Amino acid sequence: MPRKFFRKYLPDAHSVRSHRLVAKFGAWLHHPNLWHLNRDSVAGAVAVGLFAGLVPGPLQMLAALILVVIWKKNLPVALIVTFYTNPFTIVPLYVLAYEYGKLLLGGNRYAAAIQPFHTDWSDLVHSMRALLDWSLALGKPLAVGLPALAVTLAVIGYFAVLLAWRAYVTLAWRARRKRRMRKS
Repeated sequence: MPRKFFRKYLPDAHSVRSHRLVAKFGAWLHHPNLWHLNRDSVAGAVAVGLFAGLVPGPLQMLAALILVVIWKKNLPVALIVTFYTNPFTIVPLYVLAYEYGKLLLGGNRYAAAIQPFHTDWSDLVHSMRALLDWSLALGKPLAVGLPALAVTLAVIGYFAVLLAWRAYVTLAWRARRKRRMRKS
């Protein structure tokens, strides 16, 4: 993949580690693979970010951080990828997870129509409570569908990055070979 593109937008490892809040974690964040841009590290980070993005509530970044430290994948990429879940995408993703859970559990015994909640931006606390109540009303299909969707997205994301990286490298090799042949 175009490392120059990523390096332009990702923070420098030294500057992040020297930040006072990050420095408290000490040696945990000093593994070079947490900051290195290579095929395996970026693909794993995308998978971690896609998985952690479906962790409920404000724990997405923490879940991504813990998983990349354990598996030694690229930290900034994983944290950025978790942003695919946001106030605009969370409801469709939860509906998709619910339908996926219904599919995995088999049948229409969960076919009761549950009305989606409405976000009131002037009363965000009430809206978050409505989201929690709505999520709990969805029950077992959502409880099965969320982790299943998270794993599915992670696997798809991992292999999509590997394929895209491979395609980019192959095209770069071919372009380099054509340039060399023209010079000869």
